[in-house]
Amino acid sequence: MQKIEMKAVFGLIVLAIITRLMPHPPNFAPITGIALFSGYHFVNKRIALLIPLVGLFISDLFIGLHALIPVIYMSFVLITVMGLYVKKLSLPEVLGASISFFILSNLGVWYFYYPLTQAGLIQCFIMALPFFANTLAGDLFYTALLQFSFEKFIRTSVSHQN
Repeated sequence: MQKIEMKAVFGLIVLAIITRLMPHPPNFAPITGIALFSGYHFVNKRIALLIPLVGLFISDLFIGLHALIPVIYMSFVLITVMGLYVKKLSLPEVLGASISFFILSNLGVWYFYYPLTQAGLIQCFIMALPFFANTLAGDLFYTALLQFSFEKFIRTSVSHQN
């Protein structure tokens, strides 16, 4: 792995940890953006898959471990895999990732914390709706920030080489 790529990996993991540990609105976090960005940009797909998971795991050691970890982590594996196959990082891709996380994570919440009935499922998703706005806002913000920063870095690097 090149030195510049190693710095990017480290930076994304640190971003994930710091933003999850500092005060923020519920579900306004960079993990979806990091997962999509990593899948889209990193040549080494194992590294791409590990970046959001390492950030999650280290921050979860401070925040607290919980029953939903397998569901949450697998959601971000799926989102990273989505990033591997998208043609570009744009609004439809971020919406797809946000909706995927919302559905998968809340199926986990329903399984662990609600009656396993149709009424329990409906109640779970209704209770989760207020969190979706922050999820979507965070996903859009951080994906755009990462992509803009990356493009700016590439343009600056290319102009310095000429």
